[in-house]
Amino acid sequence: MRILFLILFSVFSQLFNSQIIKTKRGIVTIDGVHVAKVDEDDGIYTFMDLKETPIYTIEFVDKSVTDSVRDSYIKINRVYNQDKTLDLDYISPSAFSGEEKSAVYTSIKDLKVIDERGINIKNLDAVFTASPKRKLDTRTKDAYTIKSKVDKLNITVNNVGEILSNGKPVGYFTNLPVSFGSEDTVSDKTFVDIEIYDAKSKYIGKYITTTKQIKTAGGKTFTLYREMSGRASILKFPTYKAIAERMAILDPNFIKIQEKIIVGEVVKDGIEKDKK
Repeated sequence: MRILFLILFSVFSQLFNSQIIKTKRGIVTIDGVHVAKVDEDDGIYTFMDLKETPIYTIEFVDKSVTDSVRDSYIKINRVYNQDKTLDLDYISPSAFSGEEKSAVYTSIKDLKVIDERGINIKNLDAVFTASPKRKLDTRTKDAYTIKSKVDKLNITVNNVGEILSNGKPVGYFTNLPVSFGSEDTVSDKTFVDIEIYDAKSKYIGKYITTTKQIKTAGGKTFTLYREMSGRASILKFPTYKAIAERMAILDPNFIKIQEKIIVGEVVKDGIEKDKK
């Protein structure tokens, strides 16, 4: 009986302590009390006090980290002291909330920079002083690690199907569709797999056009897709660059990071040339 009473007490306490947060015509209210104003311009949400003095801004970022992982977060910045911009996680009242609701909800519930008395400057300063770190899940952390490695490879594909890393040829595509050269994506519906070889003509793997899968010579497979808001995945047409990058991830021996080349002094007949 005592346990049941404690559970009921906890439930009722949460109900009574829960805040009703609303935003209508740019006015933010908590339990029916006006506490702040918000204005959106070109995707940036500016939060103001009730006298319409701009205090801070929130901008939503949704970007592709790798070919299969997207990352969504906010950038928060103070209007009159822009020395520091923070990248932070955000929360939403529901899975289908828009950006404005999420910005307001994060400001009140997570960052606590807006309360029933308005915009709390002291708490806002504390957020920028503490500079909280983002809570990335393992999948997103791994994606950033992979991206860092891929960026160092600096992979490009030229107009004859050669794969280059930092300007040096490291491999090439075969069985290229008719559209290659005019388009950088594999959009042709063909049953012929696009194969990849290294610079020594060793078979590395293939891109299966019918299933949008990459398969290495060693048997590893990976399906290229785009993640949409963490709720759904839809297949897309990948770029040749994305295929080469993913193949380099699946097969670390395919492309090695090129070390910086240091050119020595130019000599002729054993004698160093004069420097000009």
